[in-house]
Amino acid sequence: MNDAPAPDAVPARPWREEDGPRPQVWTWPRTDPPALWVMSGGRPRRATVIARQDWADGSVYYQVTVDLHGDTTKRILLYRWPQPGLSVAHRSSAQPSRDVDPAQQGDMPRRP
Repeated sequence: MNDAPAPDAVPARPWREEDGPRPQVWTWPRTDPPALWVMSGGRPRRATVIARQDWADGSVYYQVTVDLHGDTTKRILLYRWPQPGLSVAHRSSAQPSRDVDPAQQGDMPRRP
């Protein structure tokens, strides 16, 4: 039995035009987002999911906010799913949506 900790999660680069069609992006209400455990420095760090991206090649990526070093500095990173350094921390009770309602998603208000 292998009790070694999972390797650190490897961040991905953002989508680029040469990757093909833009990914489909799914979001959850900001009141109940899912969360992932992201291994960083050999320790699991809780990451709040901002969005799921389904790329044209069939790959899935999660955009998250995470404190990688335990110093309260949050970063926004993208991770390809699945990989050994990621696991589910919390599932949302809400279904994801492609409809972005700024009041629900936490966007900044727009000028009138």
